[in-house]
Amino acid sequence: MKRPIILHPDPRLKKSSAPVTDLSDDLRQLADDMLETMYDAPGIGLAAPQVGVLDRLIVLDCVKLDTEAPRPLIMFNPEIVAVSDEQNVYEEGCLSIPEQFADVTRPKQVQVRWIDRDGVEQTEEMDGLWATCVQHEIDHLDGKLFIDYLKPLKRQMITRKMVKLKRERAREKA
Repeated sequence: MKRPIILHPDPRLKKSSAPVTDLSDDLRQLADDMLETMYDAPGIGLAAPQVGVLDRLIVLDCVKLDTEAPRPLIMFNPEIVAVSDEQNVYEEGCLSIPEQFADVTRPKQVQVRWIDRDGVEQTEEMDGLWATCVQHEIDHLDGKLFIDYLKPLKRQMITRKMVKLKRERAREKA
């Protein structure tokens, strides 16, 4: 089931998420719903706070080519356990901040540990876009948005555009 994506500014996007202590069927369903929502948006990552749930859960699939099979990942309690010294700059966007993009510098490679859908601990080295995406989504779990990496003026400009977009959407629904 597709879920509505919360748009910035919203206080829920600035809160830290609670660790998942029990993998319930409800949480597995939430993860499946998040994947459906992410693919529909379309996006390459989505964090539970973006659908109004303050649990440490993210989903991602950075496969871009139609010739490659999708690789959906569901991560409960993801954490970065190692980062490279080498940095990478990607133009990032966010489903909670539609149509706004900015260059963000992050570690080029990360090692991530998480619990999968079946409750099994996983570890993986990620590079490039996958590394950027997983860091971006984990930031959401800590109440941090990609615009928080920008200079204040640019961040304020994007926030003003988002306030205007939310007003326009509210008028359309009314």
